Amino acid sequence: MNVSDAIRMAFGELAGDYDHVHHDAVAHALLELAPPGAGDAVADVACGAGAVALQVAERLSASAPAVLAIDLSEEMVAVGRARAEQRGRIGAIDWRVAPAVPLPVEDGSLDLILCASSLHFLGMAALADWRRALRPGGRVGFTLPLASQFRPSGTFAELVATDLPIPEDAEQALSVASAAGFADAESRVVTVGSRAVVAVVASKR
Repeated sequence: MNVSDAIRMAFGELAGDYDHVHHDAVAHALLELAPPGAGDAVADVACGAGAVALQVAERLSASAPAVLAIDLSEEMVAVGRARAEQRGRIGAIDWRVAPAVPLPVEDGSLDLILCASSLHFLGMAALADWRRALRPGGRVGFTLPLASQFRPSGTFAELVATDLPIPEDAEQALSVASAAGFADAESRVVTVGSRAVVAVVASKR
């Protein structure tokens, strides 16, 4: 079984019992740091149950392009679609079951790429692809766990990308963005319940 299949299966098994409260709070914290512009073309990468995409859809203008929400797990995307329908946002989100890397978009076509709670599974290749997909001046926003609290187990421990360091603090998280060629990076540690994550926003040169 390849890594993509293992990720798809692992997260598919979580879909029916996903911690929406936690992930909605992480999405909110990320969007406070990296808010979309009213008409931005936005992607929610490795979207899971759509925590980020749903909140972006509520912020964008009616004339903005649909938010691209993409995930390997068909089960997760199905949960996200159901949540969007409950909130009356189903037409504002373009749901895709597909690999996150590379994104199925044209070069330089996005204004904002967001990724909550997933970059540590995607690795540095995702950041390189995001630079391709962003317009000049476009932004990327992502969260990472803090090393002091990160204790993956079982299958998930085996799926963590080996080329992306889990940061000890907000300063180390900035180095992830700069190593991938992004500029003007900002970061902050956010406590969500009993857990803390670091959120980062940076721009394409």
